[in-house]
Amino acid sequence: MIKTVLGVDPGLALTGYGIVEDQGRGVCRRVYSGIIKTGKEMEHPQRLKKIYEEVEALIDKYSPQAVSLERVFFNRNVRSALTVGEARGIIILAAAVNGLPVEEYAPLQIKNTVAGDGSADKTQMRKMVSLQLQLGEYRFGSDDEADALAVALCHLHQWKWKNGAAGRG
Repeated sequence: MIKTVLGVDPGLALTGYGIVEDQGRGVCRRVYSGIIKTGKEMEHPQRLKKIYEEVEALIDKYSPQAVSLERVFFNRNVRSALTVGEARGIIILAAAVNGLPVEEYAPLQIKNTVAGDGSADKTQMRKMVSLQLQLGEYRFGSDDEADALAVALCHLHQWKWKNGAAGRG
């Protein structure tokens, strides 16, 4: 049974991450979350290396049983799509090296699962993440952090539904 998930919102400059634990009876809690920042002053390979090392450190410290990623959608900027794709590849590699399964979710699926509305905006998503994780007045460091927590929540909910565990504690 999957209890702890590392959710990731991949990006080259900012990669959001969130460790979420299923505590049973429909209760999930935020274990740890934040962002990985890579500066433009860093060479491209060094930026990817930093993402890899920080994801590795999160996996080592928190021992998630799965990694979930937001499937990124781009319709205009090919260069951005390529660099985000590289960051995604690095994250998938870190998961694979550690023997962790990886699931990817489209933004629409994440919004439907977490907010019950595929057209939910950033504010609605932050509110639903805060409610479901009982965060109260927690201040997210960025949209990327909130998105990563939403991806982790989505994975836990989807896993329960796929495996018939919804409703069981």
